[in-house]
Amino acid sequence: MRAFLVWLEATGFSTWMRESPSMLAFPAILCCHTIGMGIAAGINGAIALRILGVGPDVPLAELKRFLPVMWFGFWLNAASGVALLVAYPTKALTNPVFHLKLGLVALSLVLLRAIARRIFDDGVSRGDSAFGRVKMLAAVSLASWAGVITSGRLLAYTYTRLMADFR
Repeated sequence: MRAFLVWLEATGFSTWMRESPSMLAFPAILCCHTIGMGIAAGINGAIALRILGVGPDVPLAELKRFLPVMWFGFWLNAASGVALLVAYPTKALTNPVFHLKLGLVALSLVLLRAIARRIFDDGVSRGDSAFGRVKMLAAVSLASWAGVITSGRLLAYTYTRLMADFR
């Protein structure tokens, strides 16, 4: 694994991301990652909060139109996340908090699919007996996205190895 990390850190893209004074390098990619997370987690949060009773005048079915925007935010986040990973692969891949973050992202997406299937495809509504389960999924989804955001922020402070060449 160390040989792979050393190789990846020596690639031109990784070096450019870390060392370039350009605002288009690390700062711009980090901004894209933040914006993507805001879009993805924000839309998921809005849907979950609506299911939990916030904004009862907003028709739940109308929130479906925001899913393509949410997926745009997710893919922006995924692409920028890969770029950030390539910049400091040792920092991320040797940190258990990074693996926790990825697990929570996967859980959040599974929850989104389950919620969307029940609400938008099956048409489960407040009066249905299955709505209680949807509310539970929404609450867990909110907690999962909060965990994604928190673990992502903690990555800046919890690493033990920044680069493969340093012990």
